[in-house]
Amino acid sequence: MSTTPLAPAVQRSVRRRRIRQEWGRPWLYLPLTGLLLLMVTPFLWMLSGAFKPEADIRRIPPDLIPTRPTLTNFQELFGSLDFTRMFANSVIVALAVTAGNLIFCSMLGYALAKLEFRGQRAVFTVVIATLMVPGLVTFVPLYVLVANMQLTGSLLGLILPFLATPFGVFLMRQFISTLPDELIDAARVDGCRELAIFWKIILPLTRPALATLGIITFLGSWNNFLWPLVVAQNESQYTLPVGLALASSGQDFTRFGILLAGAVVVLLPVTVVFLLFQRHFVAGIATTGLK
Repeated sequence: MSTTPLAPAVQRSVRRRRIRQEWGRPWLYLPLTGLLLLMVTPFLWMLSGAFKPEADIRRIPPDLIPTRPTLTNFQELFGSLDFTRMFANSVIVALAVTAGNLIFCSMLGYALAKLEFRGQRAVFTVVIATLMVPGLVTFVPLYVLVANMQLTGSLLGLILPFLATPFGVFLMRQFISTLPDELIDAARVDGCRELAIFWKIILPLTRPALATLGIITFLGSWNNFLWPLVVAQNESQYTLPVGLALASSGQDFTRFGILLAGAVVVLLPVTVVFLLFQRHFVAGIATTGLK
């Protein structure tokens, strides 16, 4: 009996709450839209400059929309370097590095998360410590190691040092640690070996983390510039970022048109990979490390 008089008051409260939410949304969308435009502007400028003549790119004030669109930059880009070979080198290196990280990082992550062995805590501590070391600190020792193995001037020298990374091991260890131990125990009771457990149970359950690691690794390897520049030592082993930098740089000036056209070409495969695995990428970032 006492709930009937409260019904209109509850309805008015719900109505007022909805009105406040509707009026509050524009104030939330406006700053988010501004930040989105701020982030997208460099990509729009890159796309616009790729279809501009060199003189229009250097014009002040600049024009966002090309007034004289042209494909000259792309024609000069493809004509000034062996694009097919460099593109193939980039694909081979990026795919090999990504596959290596997916396999080896997931295996080590499973061992650190679900297996018990002597020195397990020490190994994980080394992984965390290595994760904190900047890459430039290990650049010279890594190059000396690759040179002593006589891998400079080959694609193997671009691939081998990055087949496993501390970040990948940490990511996979954190994700696998959230999986229930009962699944693994049940598989062991049924007689499954550790390799079969890893292949048939762990890997299917870690698809979001694998997609996240794959996208991050592919992106880093595809855009890597300094290591291929130093190790390749031969135009036939150059990747796209190295070839693009060499093709767009002159003795006393930079050809921004070719540089922007090359940036568009380099960005396309990464964009396609991200769009294909976007759902798994977001799921992996959202769930990694949660118990």
